[in-house]
Amino acid sequence: MSFQKIIAILKYKLLPFQSKRYWEKRYAQNKTSGTGSYGNLAEFKACIINEFLTQKKISNVIEWGCGDGNQLKYMNYKKYIGFDVSKHALLMCTKKFHNDRSKKFFNITEYNNEKADLSLSLDVIFHLVEDNFFNNYMNRLFDSSKKYVIIYSSNSNHQFETKVEHYKNRKFTDWVESNKPSFKLINLIKNKYPYEKNKNSGSVSDFYFYMKK
Repeated sequence: MSFQKIIAILKYKLLPFQSKRYWEKRYAQNKTSGTGSYGNLAEFKACIINEFLTQKKISNVIEWGCGDGNQLKYMNYKKYIGFDVSKHALLMCTKKFHNDRSKKFFNITEYNNEKADLSLSLDVIFHLVEDNFFNNYMNRLFDSSKKYVIIYSSNSNHQFETKVEHYKNRKFTDWVESNKPSFKLINLIKNKYPYEKNKNSGSVSDFYFYMKK
């Protein structure tokens, strides 16, 4: 390994952690969005959301954190806009759905006050470790909704014993209650595959459904 490469690695490790940089690097290395977007968990999420789309006659959706696009393959969205912080993730999504004109993908910096019937956050909130990034994200999530918001996440301030740099549990329902009083929690659906520590399987996330009053 060259001296220049060693210096570059050391500089990277000494920098304070940034969520955006972590995900950009992860997707640049052709890694996935994670186990929650694949297999049983992806199917469970799709089952719950697709049923909601039908019941509420949802015609357009905005998702904050589209990731690698694998979860999207399971969804029955009529019109979809996906935002993400990673340009590599957006390239992956654009490639996967290049023949689907009902789907569009943008960097979060390109958000221009678009709104949809439903605004979505799936397995994202606990990855927002910086408080300012979390606040900005939550504001966009609710401000982009005409009527409904669905959040699929953990909802606790309790942290895991082993610290993971890109993971921070948050009791986001407190934030919503304090900052978005025009929305009310209308439903909670527990995960069909809850996290099991001894098996290191399942998910910490549950479904939270909000509606504009």
